[in-house]
Amino acid sequence: MLVLGIVLFALGLMFSIAWHELGHFTAARRFGVRVPEFMVGFGPTVFARQRGETSFGIKAIPLGGYIRMIGMIPPAPGERIGRSRRSGPFQGLIDDVRADSIKDIRPGDEDRQFWTRKPWQRIVVMFAGPFMNLILAAVLFIIVLMGFGIPTAQPVVSSVSKCVVPASQATTTTDCPPGAPLTPAAQAGFQAGDRIVSFDGRTYDSWEDMQQAIRAASGTVPVVIERPVPGGGSETLTLYPRLIQTQLLDLDSTQDPSKPTYVTGSFLGLSPIQPTTRQTPAQVIDFVGDMGVRAVNSIIALPTKVPALFGAVFLGEQRDVNGPVSVVGVSVLGGEVLASDSPVAAEIAMMLQLLAAVNVSLFLLNLLPILPLDGGHILPALWEATKKRIARLRGRPDPGPVDMAKLMPIAYGFAIVIMLYGGLVILADIVNPIKLNL
Repeated sequence: MLVLGIVLFALGLMFSIAWHELGHFTAARRFGVRVPEFMVGFGPTVFARQRGETSFGIKAIPLGGYIRMIGMIPPAPGERIGRSRRSGPFQGLIDDVRADSIKDIRPGDEDRQFWTRKPWQRIVVMFAGPFMNLILAAVLFIIVLMGFGIPTAQPVVSSVSKCVVPASQATTTTDCPPGAPLTPAAQAGFQAGDRIVSFDGRTYDSWEDMQQAIRAASGTVPVVIERPVPGGGSETLTLYPRLIQTQLLDLDSTQDPSKPTYVTGSFLGLSPIQPTTRQTPAQVIDFVGDMGVRAVNSIIALPTKVPALFGAVFLGEQRDVNGPVSVVGVSVLGGEVLASDSPVAAEIAMMLQLLAAVNVSLFLLNLLPILPLDGGHILPALWEATKKRIARLRGRPDPGPVDMAKLMPIAYGFAIVIMLYGGLVILADIVNPIKLNL
């Protein structure tokens, strides 16, 4: 099941890549740009078939994909289709890029080159790929959240932690050490099944909202509960929240001793029930928005993750579960989901949600304004449009296209950095992979 899960998730990733390139392809064809190649993967070609003027295929290394549009880079000023190669490391590199950009041009293609399109059309072509990932992510999230539902914490007690163990005295057993104090919840007399009607005089519809109040609580807090037992009813319990970093030990002793739960801040020692609940459209929007914010923050933090990755690969340090994951690692995670003991519906939902999160990351990463990413082509087009607008307002001649070929030395530098970073993440996923606690 693990292998099957890895294969299925890898196929899902390949579909996401092909879907991304389909966005570029469709927009390019819409604006009359000729596309000689549409490939999923890199390296040697495994399969290819000609359809019209485009060769569609799969390559051996499934770590990405591309479409080849003729004339991606404009020729030198005063020319229409490139020039001969100059000497010099940077000048030669620039001319090589120009030559590669026009190698598929045939007679009559002069006006079908990418660079001849209007700036807004080029922006649409380059944005269409990431936008397709965003659409796919939205569809997958809707299927998962509104079709399957997700575990949603409710203000009903699932379990009560027995005692408070300071993190400095962490234990690997579920027995309370001598003298360990009871948690506020155990001290107040909470039981599994208690529904929290109000906390400190306020009612809460969701556990997440009540958590904020718990973290800010201090002193004496009255809690009204309803107890589902014969003769039960509403009663008020008195809590004394504590502020400490703790290891919580459950009263039912089902906690895995090798995976202690640590809590920092004001806490009670309660765990809520988490029934699978289908979400409303508004909740889906909130969920996707939160996912996007977390993804943006993760991308911003990528450079700071290098030391931890290095330590995980070469020093045997524990892998950061919130660190970056490659397509190799995320495929393995998908395999672990399918190999878990969860219900089939839950496994499918988890895999779809994981694939949706990957597509959100692809959307955001590809919009970074650096070559060779899509955003690196969008930014020059925006700059070109701005220059043309300013020249038009001032009554000056059209300044012409932005010469992206001059950016190629910087682009190659970024490409090397991206490949090194990606290689380090892949290596970490092989020698010290992130594991799901399922």
